[in-house]
Amino acid sequence: MDHYHQQAGGAEFENLVLEELTRILGEAFGHDATVRRVAGMPFASAADSEPDGLIEIRTPYKTLVVYVEVKRHVYPRDIREGVWALNKYMRYQDHSHDAIGMIAAGSLSPGARDELKAENIAFFDLGGSLHLKHETWLISINKPSRRLKNYSHSVDLFTDARGSVVHALLMHANAWLTGAELAEQAQTSPYTCSVVLQELTLREWVESSGGGPSKRRMLIRPEKLLDAWAEQWQERKEKRTRWYTFVENPKHMLAHLADRIDRARADFPWAFTGASAANVIAPLLTSTDGVELIVPKGYAEKMADMVGLKPVTKGANVTLIEREPASLLYRNRHAGHPAFLASAYILYLDLLDGRGRNKELAEHIREHLESLWQRD
Repeated sequence: MDHYHQQAGGAEFENLVLEELTRILGEAFGHDATVRRVAGMPFASAADSEPDGLIEIRTPYKTLVVYVEVKRHVYPRDIREGVWALNKYMRYQDHSHDAIGMIAAGSLSPGARDELKAENIAFFDLGGSLHLKHETWLISINKPSRRLKNYSHSVDLFTDARGSVVHALLMHANAWLTGAELAEQAQTSPYTCSVVLQELTLREWVESSGGGPSKRRMLIRPEKLLDAWAEQWQERKEKRTRWYTFVENPKHMLAHLADRIDRARADFPWAFTGASAANVIAPLLTSTDGVELIVPKGYAEKMADMVGLKPVTKGANVTLIEREPASLLYRNRHAGHPAFLASAYILYLDLLDGRGRNKELAEHIREHLESLWQRD
């Protein structure tokens, strides 16, 4: 449990969420509207309870009352109860204004957001996201926020060894795996696998079958998991260094460097990524500028020495990227090509940087991955 949750009780947390929600709504509607929390809004006598909060949005054209249910963390399985409560409150309202329901939370899973939109229930979370749709009004704010970590107990799926579990699940999408099988595929501990699987089960991206040691899980929403990984990928930090080496024919850069690495007998994993590597498995470009090579953290200098790379600030044709093991998992030599290439998932993620024609290559690889999910 984080420090804030240790200090704050339920009423304190509700008040924090409602205050922040009122502020954000005020900013969204602007100076022409009055947004305020309402105390003691009258209900019909049949109502046996009241919502956690009521917010009134008054504009020159209409007044809207927002019935708010406050929760700390919301997953798809939590939606039904909250929606039922909001609908009940609005049934017993004793005023003539328009009304809508809203779920406000410390954190909302992607699946929960999708379901709330489908139910036409507004939502807000302390990460800064807000969605409200009513007649001609539409407010949709998506803000990944650093503050979200202070209020959410949801697991960061993509750090260190957990990224290897995610990678292994994607490689075996729509296939049943025991915990031991997944740990072997991810080259990590059963405990780490269990942490990731619990979070994905809450998000309803994984299904389970059986129990005990023979319990199996299957990733049923690979597209959701890959999209979530892609969102995190854009924010990650890593060490990149730029180098130069002479190659007679730049079109064969990958093969030449792979041969040098093999002759040097590298005792650590490595793999090419980026446009040049993607173009091997999904030919689309007539030429690429330079190559990108993934090595384990702390191994860039060693790789550079082994293959004769020179550090440069301009004119680089080799980029060395130091990364955690997840990026080197499932590297392979494609169709007899001498170079180790990162898996199609890592290639896809790296191509989302928007440089050159990388976006086209990324879409090409995504289509390939989606065809694999359908076939499986």
